This record gives sequence, C-alpha cells and structure tokens, in this order.
Amino acid sequence: MTEQRGTKTPQAKGPASYFPSIERNYGRPVAEWIDLIDRSPLARHGELVAWLKAEHGLGHGHANALVAHALKG
Repeated sequence: MTEQRGTKTPQAKGPASYFPSIERNYGRPVAEWIDLIDRSPLARHGELVAWLKAEHGLGHGHANALVAHALKG
C-alpha cells in the first residue's frame, strides 16, 4: 500500500496493475478492450494475445494482462 496524505490506498495487483498504462498508451478504456476480447471469435489465451498485438498494436505485456483479466472474469 502507498500512503497519500495520511491515507492508505491499495495498489492494483496482477493484470489490473497494467490498466492505467494501457488506457494512457492506447487511448481506450479497459472496458472497451475487454468488450473487444469478449466479442472476438477467438477463445484461447495465446490467440487473443497475438490478435491484440497484430491487429491493435498492443505490447505483449499489455495484451497479456487484458486477456488474463477478460478470461478470468
């Protein structure tokens, strides 16, 4: 946890720790990325990561975090 002005704010862990960077770098909210993944005809983790990288220009770590979160959900 980090302290800000005397309060403790929990740090995001796991895939969610990438979300602020994903939104900042790619200009879409995480909810839109999750919706794209959910609507994709692909189902396997590796296929979805490769698709996000090839079709949407995401880096491997960001694509992996989004897919892990979407498939967990």
